[in-house]
Amino acid sequence: MSIIERIADWQADLTAIRHDLHEHPEIGFEEVRTSGIVAEKLADWGIEVHRGIGKTGVIGVLHGKKGTGRTVGLRADMDALPMDECTNLPYASKTPNRFHGCGHDGHTTMLLGAARYLAETRDFAGTVVFIFQPGEEGCGGARAMIADGLFERFPCDEIYGLHNAPDLPPMTVAIKSGTAMAGADFFDFRIRGLGSHGARPEVSRDPIIVATQLMSSLQTIVSRNLSPLRAAVLSITQVHAGSAYNVIPETATVSGTVRYLDREVNEQIRDRMREIAKGIATTFGVEIECDIRNVFDVLENSETETGHLIAAAADVVGKENLVIRSEPLMGSEDFADMLFKVPGAYCNLGHAGTVSVHNPAFVLDDGILPVGASILARVAEQRLG
Repeated sequence: MSIIERIADWQADLTAIRHDLHEHPEIGFEEVRTSGIVAEKLADWGIEVHRGIGKTGVIGVLHGKKGTGRTVGLRADMDALPMDECTNLPYASKTPNRFHGCGHDGHTTMLLGAARYLAETRDFAGTVVFIFQPGEEGCGGARAMIADGLFERFPCDEIYGLHNAPDLPPMTVAIKSGTAMAGADFFDFRIRGLGSHGARPEVSRDPIIVATQLMSSLQTIVSRNLSPLRAAVLSITQVHAGSAYNVIPETATVSGTVRYLDREVNEQIRDRMREIAKGIATTFGVEIECDIRNVFDVLENSETETGHLIAAAADVVGKENLVIRSEPLMGSEDFADMLFKVPGAYCNLGHAGTVSVHNPAFVLDDGILPVGASILARVAEQRLG
């Protein structure tokens, strides 16, 4: 382990920043306090600051003291999740239904640590662009920043990011070149039937019965319409209907997500979902409105930039703590949209803990803060050396 010594000295400072962000979580495009803290710290360190990129995004621009050169982008997400926390930590969320249950408070802190170090040393030729992104959790934050002219206003030659991973051994870095993470759709099927008294189902067109048929049929798409050699996931995660014990409701909603590694497979799944909904609507004499929308692209790590990130990570955690993945992850990440515009790479950083992200009991290990900051700083230094 070879954490940058100066960053290691800031362990207490980095921990304090993260605990403050954790205590005051903000969800996508509401990161007003968070972006304010980020902008203030960047400015204090002499970094050029631009706010309001993609609503609540923040950009920091830093030029090295060794002259002109390439531009490297470093990105972190800032948003929390709309869920309650049950960790009982002394710095637990003070806001109901708001929780940094995915570790984005840690990502923001790591990038701030890298920014502080690089601003202090400036021992490079070229420019570093620090990208603090809002709305990663399905809100389209990356796309919002891109639509707001992110890479036209702040052109980058390459870009890097990372994510904490409690499922990996502590201080281990895992990465895969090429297709590394799945793309994702979210979907809502809104069923409109005919309500009735619960004692007279024969005069209804029961949307709950329709919903059960729809859910059962949707779950056959991956197993019966796709080649078993082409991976995909379809998960139904929400069902909403009814408000009384003795009323058959008028409407029901079925919602969920699709994950895919191939855009052609995604189109096949979408087509089949619509066909099934249309058939079931005809069978039961109801209306089914389909809303299927893409929220994440497939994350593709550039082979060249993957090599650069591996070199930087190896310098910090050691080659023995590198895991080169052979299979992609079915989770999704909207950094994919930035990688679609600029070549780059994304890795996972393992830490202590047994509870998965997106769980109300998830706890981020503060010990990885200087490690992640060192990896981000090191890849910028090596690429601009």
